[in-house]
Amino acid sequence: MGTTNDDGTRTTLTRERVLRAALALADRDGLAGLTIRTLAQELDSKPMSLYYYVATKDQILDGIVDLVFAEVHLPVVGNPWRQEMEHRARSMRAVLARHRWAVGLLESRAAPGPATLRHHDATLGTLRRAGFSLRATAHAYALLDSYIYGFALQEAALPLAGVDSVAEVAAPIMELFADGQYPWMAEIAEGVVMQPGYDFAEEFEHGLELILDAITPH
Repeated sequence: MGTTNDDGTRTTLTRERVLRAALALADRDGLAGLTIRTLAQELDSKPMSLYYYVATKDQILDGIVDLVFAEVHLPVVGNPWRQEMEHRARSMRAVLARHRWAVGLLESRAAPGPATLRHHDATLGTLRRAGFSLRATAHAYALLDSYIYGFALQEAALPLAGVDSVAEVAAPIMELFADGQYPWMAEIAEGVVMQPGYDFAEEFEHGLELILDAITPH
C-alpha cells in the first residue's frame, strides 16, 4: 500500500508516516480537522488504505500523543532530580507550544504508547532514586504536571503574540479601569503588565522555582 508521487513512483505507507502526517495535520488544523478522510487526502491516499495502520481515530490520537511525548526531554534517572525536573518542565512547555492541541490529551489515553510510558517511568524513577518516598513522588509528579499543563493551557489562550503585543492588547482593557471601579487590576496593569519588556512567559520560571523549592525528598 502506498501513494503515487508526481514522477510516477510509489511511496510506501507506514504507520510512522501515517502518524507523522496526522501530527502535522493536527498542528495545522486542530483536532477537529483530523479525520481518516482528511488524513488520507494529506497522504494522497484512500481512506481504506489507512485502516491497516490506524483503524480508528482513537488509535490516531494514541499514536500522535506518543509522538509528542517522544519530543519531551526524557529525565535521566540518577542525575540531580531538580536539574532533571527543570529540564523536563521547560521541555514540556516548549513542546506544548508547538502542539497546542495536545495539552488536554497527554494524560487521557487508555492505551499509552512506549514513549509515553518511558517518559512517565523515567520521571518517577528520577524522583525515587533521589530519595522521594512513594507518596512524595506521587505528590511531586501531580503538582509539577498540574502546573506545567495549566500554564501551557493559559498561555495558549492568551490573546498575545509576543512581548510587543502586550500594550496593544492591554490598552483597551485599561480603558475599563478609568472610572476607578477596579483599583487592584489597574495597579497590577500599570505597575507590571504595561511596563516595558513585560513578558507573561517569564512567570513560568518564577512559578516553577517556587514549586521545586517546596518539594523535597522525604
